[in-house]
Amino acid sequence: MKKFTLQEIAAFTESTLVGNPHHLINNVDSLENAGPEDASFLANPRYCTSMSQSKAGVICVDNTFPVEEGKNFLLSDNPSITFQKIIKALLLPQNNSGFKGIHPTAVIHESAEIGQNVQIGPSVVIDENTKIGNGCIIYPFTFVGLNSCLGEACIIYSHVTIREKIILGNRVILQPGVVVGSCGFGYTTDQNGQHSKLEQLGSVIIEDDVEIGANTTIDRARFKVTRIGKGTKIDNLVQIAHNVSLGSHNIVVSQTGIAGSVKTGENVMFGGQVGVVGHVEIASNVMIATRGGVSKSIDKPGKYGGSPVIPLPKYNREQARVRNIPKYLAQIEELKKRVEELEKALETSHDLKTMRLKAQQNIL
Repeated sequence: MKKFTLQEIAAFTESTLVGNPHHLINNVDSLENAGPEDASFLANPRYCTSMSQSKAGVICVDNTFPVEEGKNFLLSDNPSITFQKIIKALLLPQNNSGFKGIHPTAVIHESAEIGQNVQIGPSVVIDENTKIGNGCIIYPFTFVGLNSCLGEACIIYSHVTIREKIILGNRVILQPGVVVGSCGFGYTTDQNGQHSKLEQLGSVIIEDDVEIGANTTIDRARFKVTRIGKGTKIDNLVQIAHNVSLGSHNIVVSQTGIAGSVKTGENVMFGGQVGVVGHVEIASNVMIATRGGVSKSIDKPGKYGGSPVIPLPKYNREQARVRNIPKYLAQIEELKKRVEELEKALETSHDLKTMRLKAQQNIL
């Protein structure tokens, strides 16, 4: 079990320690469950009560947070990142596999170029004219196709398929079940209603520091390139179609589907289950809320929601009105009754006036 003093932790997390520098930490836990040897963190001031009652050995908090006497604290601009550094130092294993080097069951074409300090697990297949950069780790049952190239320090987990002519940058992470370079969905239909496949002969380029979640699929372009920009993070179960170009540092959350030839700018964020139709462009710094439907290009940064998407404040107002429909219907029914009562009263008043007029005429 790894152990660190708070002085050591403060040094590698680049945070400010308030408390006992010699106190030992060997694990992490939530504020409610942490003990004297556990580190924890407080990200939201609403949970101050939990912090006061916590027995944690150290708590990561924001620089501006008022600390309590008798407890140990690590102060930083981002307590969540500080806590993550502690998690990695304490819990991250040296290696996620017991296999070292190149396993004898791996099938590697004689023309493949394998860099230094590469780990290739059991039953991996590496095809002709591929290049595997220095420090890559390829876990069991993975396929790397013809003429593909992996940069340095990539981590390719088990059951990943990297088809032909795919280029990965440095430090790319592909979680289990990812498929890169599958055929884009393209067919022509003749006059008899029969479908003929349009060959997808392009490639996929994944730039540096991209991570792609489990069972996500990224289709190859029809004849050019599908591109995932540097630093982009893609969740599990995402579908990215052919010819898509995602800008740098995008976030794509689970079950999002992006149709062909979509282009995004930098720092675009898609919530879960977002759908984007083909051939639209989305400007930098756009955020699409969960289940948003993008049906046309978005040229202004901001937050959007709904289907089709509209600016999020407007969408929220409309949703508030929708939730109030039962109340509005009740008000309409009440107004309808009042109108009917007024009409009856007017009819009665009119009848009385008529009777009075007739009586006056008879007297005269």
